[in-house]
Amino acid sequence: MSIFTKIVLGEIPSYKIAEDQHYFAFLDINPNAKGHTLVIPKKEVNKLFDLDKAAYTGLMDFSYRVAKAIEKTVPCKRIGMSVIGLEVPHVHVHLIPINIMEDMRFMKKEQLNEQEFTELASAISSNFI
Repeated sequence: MSIFTKIVLGEIPSYKIAEDQHYFAFLDINPNAKGHTLVIPKKEVNKLFDLDKAAYTGLMDFSYRVAKAIEKTVPCKRIGMSVIGLEVPHVHVHLIPINIMEDMRFMKKEQLNEQEFTELASAISSNFI
């Protein structure tokens, strides 16, 4: 069972942005930038292209809605998207507010405290439609 499945099950706490029956979005606790969010299918699947077509398009649709909420909340030039999937064997989409290319490189990390994470998650969640 992956760490993300444990988050979905509530065994590990997270800063939840949104969820529905099939997908879950939460703030990355080691973010590249303020608002860096992970979007996952609730069903644990290791690789993006192992998802069936309906799950893949559902994940992209849900990610789109989360990205729009982040964009309304966090000042940035755009929302970058990355699917790497090597660090956790559970499909996940990184949605990262970016202003420069360096923001997507997973090298520079933003430091937020618990209150900042909580307030940010609430603010983004309030813009989710």
